Amino acid sequence: MSTKRIVVIGGTAAGPKAASRAKRLDETAEVTLLQKASALSMASCGYPYYVAGEVKDRDMLLATPAGVVRDSAFFAGAKGIIAKVSTEVTGIDREAKTVAWKRVDTGETGLLPYDKLILCTGSVPKVPPIPGRELAGVTTLTSLEDADRLRELAATNKDEKTVIIGGGLIGMETCEALVAAGMDATVVEALPQTLSFLDPELALLVQNHATSKGAKIITGVGISSINGQDGKVTGVTLADGRELPCTLVIMAIGVAPNTGLAKAAGLALGPTGGIITDERMRTSDPDVYAAGDCVEVKNRLTGEPMLAPFGDLANLEGRVAGENAVLGDTATFPGTIGSGICKIFDFTAASTGLSEFRAKQAGFDVVTAINASPDKPGFMGAKPVVSKLIADAKTGRILGFACVGLGNVNRQAAEMAMAILGGLTVDDVAMADLPYAPPFSLAIDHAIATAHILQNKMRGLMRGQSSIVAKSRIDNGEHPYLLDVRGPKEFEEMRLGRGETLIPLGQLRKRLGELPADKQAPVITYCKVSMRGYEAQRVLEANGYDNVTVLEGGLVAWPFGLEQ
Repeated sequence: MSTKRIVVIGGTAAGPKAASRAKRLDETAEVTLLQKASALSMASCGYPYYVAGEVKDRDMLLATPAGVVRDSAFFAGAKGIIAKVSTEVTGIDREAKTVAWKRVDTGETGLLPYDKLILCTGSVPKVPPIPGRELAGVTTLTSLEDADRLRELAATNKDEKTVIIGGGLIGMETCEALVAAGMDATVVEALPQTLSFLDPELALLVQNHATSKGAKIITGVGISSINGQDGKVTGVTLADGRELPCTLVIMAIGVAPNTGLAKAAGLALGPTGGIITDERMRTSDPDVYAAGDCVEVKNRLTGEPMLAPFGDLANLEGRVAGENAVLGDTATFPGTIGSGICKIFDFTAASTGLSEFRAKQAGFDVVTAINASPDKPGFMGAKPVVSKLIADAKTGRILGFACVGLGNVNRQAAEMAMAILGGLTVDDVAMADLPYAPPFSLAIDHAIATAHILQNKMRGLMRGQSSIVAKSRIDNGEHPYLLDVRGPKEFEEMRLGRGETLIPLGQLRKRLGELPADKQAPVITYCKVSMRGYEAQRVLEANGYDNVTVLEGGLVAWPFGLEQ
């Protein structure tokens, strides 16, 4: 039996995983990994922390958990894989089953035959056609070389001003890195909010936190031009005419699948621009697999193709491709629900599944709930978190969840990710049996409490609305009666400042006569997190008030500023 020849193109995340899986499952296979860059297995998600100086040693971005750098010698010795760096693949001949390569450093060329080919060519940064994008001082943060350059600038040019174009995940993490390094950084986002994977109720909370830490954020306006002198950046002009002086512009619009080789080889591309693969990561050529940022994958909730350029998925897809290349299509990748998490200064923001906006886009009739609470008991050093749960109104099936705050967000998102993958309903999660001890969570975990709120809403026991809706009602002249049911001391420390009335919950039953005589008049109840606000609603409804809603998440989830 002849030796099976596996060639993997791309050495960042999916490629090394595919190559390692293939060799591990077939020791006799000849596995060759080709990488255009000079480094392998770069932890690109760590670039912002390297720029900020939080990651001290560059090699840690290239190392195993034991601290061994994953270079060609490592892959040869530990993995039995031939790893060639600084080697660009220039073409694929599917009929002859060869790849043409060229050494970036020496210009040497050659052909490499394969039995099975795995494309892991990753992604490329999106660079919109903004005038001035060619000026010196315009860069991205998508390669290790970019990170090296920005780290040096952050260390030596702290007085320089930087503009980051794009307020998504890359843009906000880059902003944090530069501010942490002592630089002046402004994020410019054309959309009305940053972090578009979050609904605005939560995105605004993260944005407020970032500005409190020194970040400058401009939303709702794009960049019309990048200005320069003598070939170097001097500033940017916004679409509304404002000018921002700067010497560094970082493009953080996002990434696009790197499909040049695949397209030239005649492989099928999908409507998203990514390589089409089936659940076994096979392309339109049964001898060619693909994985990572260059492919489009199925959204498991909508069934539609999507791009999901995330390191965890790249590794999962690469694992499947590597196994199938040697064992004959035994493994499957079912798609993604779109889980993610990021750190923005002291806040963490996580989401899984669909946001309310995207669920409605996909045609779902949705119900939602917002919850604000500590992540664990106060006597254990609690920190606040705010979450939003999205479910199908007809079936109660959970469609999405997002959580932000200073506390343990990862736990909440992980719980809900598994609930979505398991097809669980709000009722299922409301009775979930999770591990509990005061150092780790509340007796009723935050995620379960969020399900309780939505369960109450679906059963008609609670009428609630988000801060966005409540503010719109207040601003649009509806003049709802705002009832704050906290204590006087809490009220003095901070308040909504919009003409609200303070009646502590413990006094409410005795002071009903102070409320509007018209029991059909709109009333909004709330407290710090609106647990007492919900209890107030129940009291009022029991006494004939028929138009009472709870401000979900209370003052903790109000992102529009409070009076101190």
